[in-house]
Amino acid sequence: MAVDGNWTLTLTTPMGERKAMLSLTAAGGTLTGTQGAEGDTAEIFDGTVSGDAVNWKVSITNPMPLTLEFIGTVSGDSMSGEMGIGPMGSFPFTGTRA
Repeated sequence: MAVDGNWTLTLTTPMGERKAMLSLTAAGGTLTGTQGAEGDTAEIFDGTVSGDAVNWKVSITNPMPLTLEFIGTVSGDSMSGEMGIGPMGSFPFTGTRA
């Protein structure tokens, strides 16, 4: 599947630009993997893939406990989309295959 592999994400957040590492595996329409940033790594959940469209969620604890929801599109070795941060709104993210 085109989304499988390791990705370096650049997240635009209210606290500035952040980097994250993402490892994805697609099986049918299900997307699984891990996402890590600043020394913390968590399993993604509610992951789906349909064609070039990818969606997943991840719970973080730093800088505060939040669930981030990613809705994106994969095109070759790049990915882009929106990251929802609950009551703080949505912010853009980009990714490149690592």
